[in-house]
Amino acid sequence: MIVRSAERLRAAEEVVAQLRQGLDVVAVTLPSLRVDTVSLASDAPYPLVDLGRCNLDTALRLAAVLQGLEK
Repeated sequence: MIVRSAERLRAAEEVVAQLRQGLDVVAVTLPSLRVDTVSLASDAPYPLVDLGRCNLDTALRLAAVLQGLEK
């Protein structure tokens, strides 16, 4: 199945929204979570999702959630 450029961008935007919503449920905020616009620059864009940078407390909380240890 070939996914066209516009569809790829829409899919990337949707997954960013889903990630943001899911992370909100477990009280984790990744402030830089977004579609990476640089990855859209080519003729056939393959959008990347930029999870961004976060501080140590957020990284620890995220790791705990991923390991199922969130208190």
